[in-house]
Amino acid sequence: MRSAPGPPPRGRRRAEARPQPSRRVLGIFHRGTAPMAQLSPETLPVTGTPRAREAEREVVSSSTLWKVIFASAGGTMIEWYDFYIFGSLAAIISTHFFPKDNPTAGFLLTLGTFATGFVVRPFGALVFGRIGDVVGRKYAFLVTLLLMGGATSIIGILPTYDKIGLAAPLALVLIRLVQGLALGGEYGGAAVYVAEHAPDEKRGFYTSFIQITATLGLFVSLAVILGTRILLGEEAFKEWGWRVPFLLSILLVAVSFYVRARLKESPIFQKLKASGKTSSAPIKDSTRNWRVILIALFGATAGQGVVWYTGQFYALYFLQNTLKVPFITATIVVAVALALGMPFFVLFGALSDRIGRKKIMLAGNLLGAIGFYPIFWAMKQNADSPAVLTALVFVLVLFVTMVYGPIAAYLVEAFPAKVRYTSLSIPYHVGNGVFGGMLPLIASSVTVATGNIYAGLAYPIVVALITVVVGGIYLKERSDVRLWDEVDREAA
Repeated sequence: MRSAPGPPPRGRRRAEARPQPSRRVLGIFHRGTAPMAQLSPETLPVTGTPRAREAEREVVSSSTLWKVIFASAGGTMIEWYDFYIFGSLAAIISTHFFPKDNPTAGFLLTLGTFATGFVVRPFGALVFGRIGDVVGRKYAFLVTLLLMGGATSIIGILPTYDKIGLAAPLALVLIRLVQGLALGGEYGGAAVYVAEHAPDEKRGFYTSFIQITATLGLFVSLAVILGTRILLGEEAFKEWGWRVPFLLSILLVAVSFYVRARLKESPIFQKLKASGKTSSAPIKDSTRNWRVILIALFGATAGQGVVWYTGQFYALYFLQNTLKVPFITATIVVAVALALGMPFFVLFGALSDRIGRKKIMLAGNLLGAIGFYPIFWAMKQNADSPAVLTALVFVLVLFVTMVYGPIAAYLVEAFPAKVRYTSLSIPYHVGNGVFGGMLPLIASSVTVATGNIYAGLAYPIVVALITVVVGGIYLKERSDVRLWDEVDREAA
């Protein structure tokens, strides 16, 4: 009679009892293999036990995470402030740096100069994205901060057209190019840095604080401009007081640099670098993700860019230059609307952790495309009512918060860590720098050419609808991506 089999050897029993990662955790959605740089994080297989992998992960405390968010968001806000005070003062700058015989042409030339900073942003994304993926996230956005602050401060002391002639607008264009390069490297670094510290289940919430910074930078620029204008009076402000907001950048950048310099590198990047798994050619490796980059551009960031600039910058220009609302009134209207809208960046970022990024972003684009014309028409009908104008601009800002609040988390989740800084920066800065940044110039030019004050809105409406269609078909929901799983696979 055969005896019952004895217990398995102890080593085998431990092996069999060892928990195995599930397909959901691993995110294996595709069969076969692919080059590493072509895969987004959720497609990367993971080796080793969950317990062993998690033991090697650096746990970021809540206090440390908030320090990271404060330092990253504070510095990014200052860079947006530096970038946007130029746009906020476009009407005044045009009288100092361009010939005064044709005010409309001077204003359009100023908007063109403003746009050059946006057009060059994708190149900044490539330059500093490579630095961020090879050297480190922290180093890259320290350099961008100094470049942006230095360029902005120079505008505060730059001689005008009356003093040095054509050298003045040429120098202004050169400075805007430097600002654009710096901003092209800043946003990606801040978004990646915060996301790589944040827990997976709250990534949308924590990265939304980075998303506030663009609107907060515009708000602070408007507040500083308004305060300086009231303090100095209209004549002094137009003559020389407009320089004060630019010079203030020196102090803001110095404080931000001190805070950022005390931070450590991203724990995910540290592990990749320690294991020798960082990319030596992130630009080349990023181009292998061309399909994901194009989907992110036309299915997310292009529409987000035009919604952002229509709801904030173009609304300000429309009030000041088309409806002839007084400077102080128009500035207060937009500033109050921005202040009321800013908490919704966090609201929609946190909501995207629960219901996903895609549906919120596409809903914001669709609402913008549908709502732009009637809202701007209503602004025309209520040009003498600051309260109504504020409410209308606030609705535009709500559209902005929907498309912008979740997008940092989405972009971080779309690309692998070894090329994340470079890869996400490309669609973001093309979408915002080219499609969004060119909006004030394109819309204002169309309005002047047609004589129809609403004609310029056709541009953001069309781009937003394209994003709704492309995003609805091709954009993948990635809110369940686990960033550390990919890094564990790389390190193995």
